Amino acid sequence: MGVKRRAAVGVIFCICLQFLYACGEKQSEGTDKICVGVAYYNQSDTFLNQLIDCLKEYIHNYEEEGYETTMQIRDAAGSQRKQNDQVKELINAGCNVLCVNLVDRSDPSEIIDLARDNDIPIIFFNREPVAEDMMQWDRLYYVGALAEQSGVMQGEMAVELIQSLPQIDRNRDGKIQYVVLEGEAGHQDAIIRTENVVDTLKNNGIEIEKLSYGIANWNRAQAENRMLQMISQHQNKIELVLANNDDMALGAIDAYKKLNYTEAVLPVFLGIDGTDEGLEAVRELELAGTVYNDKEGQARAMAKLAVAVVSGEGIEKIEFENDRYIYLPYFKVTKSMADAMRKEK
Repeated sequence: MGVKRRAAVGVIFCICLQFLYACGEKQSEGTDKICVGVAYYNQSDTFLNQLIDCLKEYIHNYEEEGYETTMQIRDAAGSQRKQNDQVKELINAGCNVLCVNLVDRSDPSEIIDLARDNDIPIIFFNREPVAEDMMQWDRLYYVGALAEQSGVMQGEMAVELIQSLPQIDRNRDGKIQYVVLEGEAGHQDAIIRTENVVDTLKNNGIEIEKLSYGIANWNRAQAENRMLQMISQHQNKIELVLANNDDMALGAIDAYKKLNYTEAVLPVFLGIDGTDEGLEAVRELELAGTVYNDKEGQARAMAKLAVAVVSGEGIEKIEFENDRYIYLPYFKVTKSMADAMRKEK
């Protein structure tokens, strides 16, 4: 009887081992497959397109470490409702981690509920949800940069230019007449960038006079139209153009080119983001400078985080602020830096 009992125990033990091995094998297969669903607010955004291209590259690189990677991308075309539906599609398509650039940063609840119900972590990027929404679930993360820093740096570049080039004050009235091209009505980053660039100028003793501003929705063509309107109102009075991103700064330059203005009467143009086109304009001395938004660093951080939250490996090596935020620093780019960056590539 004892022999039979021992034999039975042995059989049960073997069955349990096989079961545990099968479970381990299944878990390994699941965690080795990284299917990233990317939902972003609008494909017309140059910076985001370049960031997502970087993300594709960094996700794909994890195949060298034995992961099977795929990525699906959805463009919401500026509609939060459409983006909500697209997130459902991505979940139904088998995505096991979501990277979401919200249309409306104040309205993420439906997306969060969908992800939580399906236990799929979300990495928000570029457009930071409000803090209260980020606390709705413990599998929500954010990767981006601090908008305040970009505004301060743009202001510091303007200060340096004004102090070193007195000819910027063309009418010699001791004040710099300026206009602002803002990214989006009510958008947090647009508001913060504008406030901080202006405050930085004032705090450094630069006397300024705001002539006008235009909302151009981060878009080059819209910025050109807004700039044409401001030029028609103020003619040669504009001495400085502060744009919330490079595309709008380039749109402002396009407006002056369209009107065949000579270089002697052009204002100084400053952007933010450091897109490929923006950097080239800096090299060509059309754009006096830009503030580099580290798309490579952000994409690398997103890829690393996506693999970690799906595989369960490496999350402890990621440095977060407040357990769920990753911020990459901006840096200032003038011609010498832009030239050096091209050589590095």
